Amino acid sequence: MAFLASPMALPPEAEAASRTQNKTHKVKAGKAKSKTAKTGKAKAKKVSLKSARKGFKASKRARVVAENPNTPLRTLKVSYDNSWQDNDLDLKSAAALVVDQKSGEALYAKNVEVATPIASITKLMTAMVALDARLPLDEEIVISADDMDRLKGTGSRLALGTRLTREELLHLALIASENRAAAALSRAYPGGRDAFIAAMNRKAREIGMKQAHFVDGTGLNSDNRATASDLVRMVDAAYQYPLIRQISSAGSYDVSVPGRKVVRVKEKGKVRRVARSVTRQVAFHNTNSLTRSQDWDIGVSKTGYINEAGRCLVMQASIAERKVIIVLLDSWGKWSRIGDAQRIKKWLEKDNQVASRSHRNSA
Repeated sequence: MAFLASPMALPPEAEAASRTQNKTHKVKAGKAKSKTAKTGKAKAKKVSLKSARKGFKASKRARVVAENPNTPLRTLKVSYDNSWQDNDLDLKSAAALVVDQKSGEALYAKNVEVATPIASITKLMTAMVALDARLPLDEEIVISADDMDRLKGTGSRLALGTRLTREELLHLALIASENRAAAALSRAYPGGRDAFIAAMNRKAREIGMKQAHFVDGTGLNSDNRATASDLVRMVDAAYQYPLIRQISSAGSYDVSVPGRKVVRVKEKGKVRRVARSVTRQVAFHNTNSLTRSQDWDIGVSKTGYINEAGRCLVMQASIAERKVIIVLLDSWGKWSRIGDAQRIKKWLEKDNQVASRSHRNSA
């Protein structure tokens, strides 16, 4: 509710002074009043500008928060409270599934059978198919124009002409979700990208991903789709690859990439600038910040984001002496998927403590 208040009137010092004081005092009072009025106007103007700026910033934030990506899960108006064992987690993800990896028991489930775009979660399948081909991991692959994102126009830290081994490309695809790295892996597959995509869909059927469908190796295409149930199977399959476990759970990865450096060269008394080719070390950080947390024991990790999919996160982790697979799809807000994972972890740890106390009391 808006609140309007009239400005406070100034006391009439000049008028009172005219009755009791001489002309000199009148002039002084008039100057003081004029100065006070100017100061008041300046302050009011400054406050008004600050309020306007704050209002503009607030409106910008409001627009960002209120923005609805209109993803398939949200378009269907799916339930946000449909869990099997607990309805107090208050997860912000439109679909969530937590499964005991050993028993296969679903510990928490919400909207798990709705097929939705999975964005860069796709890259776990890309890594498995690339490794299944048993191609040399030390083979160098050159990043080319064919690896550029022409669908959504995303950028990359890998310049055209960069030469990296297949293993380095796997690191960048899984840790930093580098689209050019994933695209290069699919291009350098026997038979090319068409054969690679066919292998992805074949692999999906082999591991029981009933509603999954893949059309590229990056996840940029929203036709890459799967359900939360499908992704539990994919994470479990990816966990069987030691290299995927090692790579995806790492907090960061450094790689040498070519670059150019401008230096000053003095010749014949004149200084000129010359561009020289150099090799520089570039650090790529894991898109899942939990991999850098000592509180988490993560075996497999992958994030994903495109507008059509929202913020996504899948993980295999050990929580409260239990190996679990966590799938979070279409989280609302940039950090919601991390917050949801933390809430799930606390919930499982609390549940384990309750179970331990019950066991001790019964004994």
